[in-house]
Amino acid sequence: MSPEEIQAVELLRRVPYGRVATSMRALPFLAVARHIVPDGRVVLRMHAGFGYHQACNGSVVSYGADNFNSGEPALWSVQVTGTAELTEPTTTELELFGPGPHFVDGAVFDPVYMRIEPQLVTVHTLGSDDPDRLCRHAL
Repeated sequence: MSPEEIQAVELLRRVPYGRVATSMRALPFLAVARHIVPDGRVVLRMHAGFGYHQACNGSVVSYGADNFNSGEPALWSVQVTGTAELTEPTTTELELFGPGPHFVDGAVFDPVYMRIEPQLVTVHTLGSDDPDRLCRHAL
């Protein structure tokens, strides 16, 4: 893995949720997802009831996560672009996800899992070249 990919994996492991973006019926959409990053691949858990996973499966998607609402002084954003495929997580991966919510928009949570094979990874930081250092400048 490149240094940027290693940094992206480390940063993604700091937050549990992000947003997956693709198109559905020729319209763009974003959906919230829980993620883990085993072996440098992003694995997502989403609610099957929305059907978003059907639009993502076999398509190129972008998955982004950040720490913008964390209160941390150094802000970062990671974006992973690649092909999403439905998957059955391993027992270890299920343990990394932890328990899911009981309900989503009033419906019982029905988990579905997708694995993204990263083809393009970007990391952006605001205020610092190193997200572990304190931010010295504000936007």
